Amino acid sequence: MAVPAAADTQRPNVILILMDDMGWGDLPSYQDQRMKEGFPAMDNPGLRMLAREGMTLTRHYSSAPLCAPARASLFTGVHQGHVKVIRDRSFDLPIEQAPTLGTVMQAAGYKTALIGKWGIGGGTEHAGSPQESTAYPTKRGFDYYFGYLDHVSGHHHYPKEDPNPISPTKKSGIWDGNKCVTGDCDKAYSVDLLTARAKQWIMDTHRQNPRKPFFLALTHTAPHSQLQIPTGPYPEGRGVKGGVQWVGKPHKLINTAEGKINSYIYPRYAEKKWPIAQKRYATMIARLSDSFEDLIQTLKDLNIDKNTVIIMTSDNGPHDEVGQNPQFFRNYGPFDGIKQDAWEGGFRVPAIVRWPGRIPAGSSSDHPSQFHDWMATLAAIGGVRAPFRSDGVSLLPTLLNQENQPDSRLYMEYSAKKSRSKTTTPAYQDFHPSRRNAVRGEEQMVYIGKYKGVRTNIQSHADLFEIYDTVRDPAERHDLKDTPEGKKMQSLMHDKVLRMRRIYDYTHPARGTFAQRPYDTEPVPALRKEEMPGNLLPLEESSSQGVRRKDGSMKRVLYLNIPETGNYVFFLKTPVKKGAKAFVRLHDAHLLDAEYGYNPGTEVSSSMGEGTTEGDAGQTGRKPIPLEKGWHPLMVETEGFSGLPTLFWQKEGGKKEAIPNSALHAAVP
Repeated sequence: MAVPAAADTQRPNVILILMDDMGWGDLPSYQDQRMKEGFPAMDNPGLRMLAREGMTLTRHYSSAPLCAPARASLFTGVHQGHVKVIRDRSFDLPIEQAPTLGTVMQAAGYKTALIGKWGIGGGTEHAGSPQESTAYPTKRGFDYYFGYLDHVSGHHHYPKEDPNPISPTKKSGIWDGNKCVTGDCDKAYSVDLLTARAKQWIMDTHRQNPRKPFFLALTHTAPHSQLQIPTGPYPEGRGVKGGVQWVGKPHKLINTAEGKINSYIYPRYAEKKWPIAQKRYATMIARLSDSFEDLIQTLKDLNIDKNTVIIMTSDNGPHDEVGQNPQFFRNYGPFDGIKQDAWEGGFRVPAIVRWPGRIPAGSSSDHPSQFHDWMATLAAIGGVRAPFRSDGVSLLPTLLNQENQPDSRLYMEYSAKKSRSKTTTPAYQDFHPSRRNAVRGEEQMVYIGKYKGVRTNIQSHADLFEIYDTVRDPAERHDLKDTPEGKKMQSLMHDKVLRMRRIYDYTHPARGTFAQRPYDTEPVPALRKEEMPGNLLPLEESSSQGVRRKDGSMKRVLYLNIPETGNYVFFLKTPVKKGAKAFVRLHDAHLLDAEYGYNPGTEVSSSMGEGTTEGDAGQTGRKPIPLEKGWHPLMVETEGFSGLPTLFWQKEGGKKEAIPNSALHAAVP
């Protein structure tokens, strides 16, 4: 991915702000309406300003209803059916060696930083370090890192005074580059600490090279878990000379590191006759809201506000931990479900995008999108091709109020089986009766057109999807599965979910494996008669030319004839030519990846273990692909060479051999 020819000043800076467990219902549009109707509500001017100056994406989905898998998909640009390591509750395992938001923006010529919670870096569970964590942020595309490395440390908003009790280090680890600085974090409240460090990094980066664009991922830990609150009010003023400030001295890292920890309730909530837990939650959101104002004023003070895109979203729906009751403010909005649920409230998340002068102020869009779309969107902003592996589409047409917005792939799989006390959907009275105390179990969601298919507590692939039109029925009250259209969708969804995912195949030496699904052994369906193209001919050079894209890459669609139902492994290699790259999808599932870090002329396989680290080599990447007899489409994307890569296959129990031309066909007019 070459650096674009455009001048650096023409490409905007990008700030991605990720909240932890902030619900869709926390959006100002929803809370302001509750306030008008006399219900308990939160008043957040900073959030309101962000929405007033940007576009709210009202149907934006996380990739999973839990933080670790959601973050893995967000940063690697693929949905949960393609993530190789972090699915379900595999906290602190290392994301695979693959393109990340960081590497994409580095390739576009951006300075990159991640400030905040990571939790997907590997190393010792509940700890980790730059030395042992194979997916430490600086090893995954970020020039600079500051924040909480492991998952559970991010639950503690005063890292020094509130250590992580289950960590082998007995610390809530805060890392500044390669140094643990927890011991210097006296009275440093997480929102203030991360905001102050982010402001300082932006100021330093801009002053060092005003012409070089930057990408900052600011991943807050609030409002998750411990309902901890600041030491005092947000400092007067905003921006370069006001608000929270990075002091950088040992034991005094920020200007708010004083007073009594965990003590300050915002005055607008202090006198309310609300439960103390709800006052604390509202204060945490208010602190985040203030930090947004502070960050935006910093950009204005540096005169880069109009050339900076801000994306604000959350990793999943609202939590119900340590006294937080999502019913009080209805943090899940007008939907059913909270964190860990497949219903809308579990992973339809707040999303606001601000780009002054480019994105229409005060606008909204109900175009459905998902976390993996941000990689393609950032690539488009940076002027580079999105990785072939990316499952997303650029959202720029929507954001810039243009036409021709491609449809997003919307897919989710998750299991709550190992979630201890959180194995059922809560019995809230505003939830549908069938969902109260219902077992979550294995959950799956897929969209086809306007229809959402969802199933929970899955026992086998034969289990039916409930089917909803979430535009007309966002609360998912009217199941369409017994309607003529619903019955048609049922078979399409059953086929689609097998055709767009890969079986999880990673085993950790100490922690075992995750994400074993009841539909894993189902053969990927071949094309049905009505899905077949009109005229297939054996592959010849003239019929495999494909389509050349504007970015110079080639796309070809071929059809592979699987001779008999069984388990298969595939292999690929490109010519020995500098810059040669290739990527193959079978239907819509990742099959072969010879792009990121690929050495031209070498062989890659369809193993899901390729590119993973810290796994048990004897038990990782061993599962073949079950395929049904018949025709299967292959989408072959190439760059840096003409023609097709060499493809091989091996049926279980058979010999590896080149795929003959007789098994590969092309559709012709």
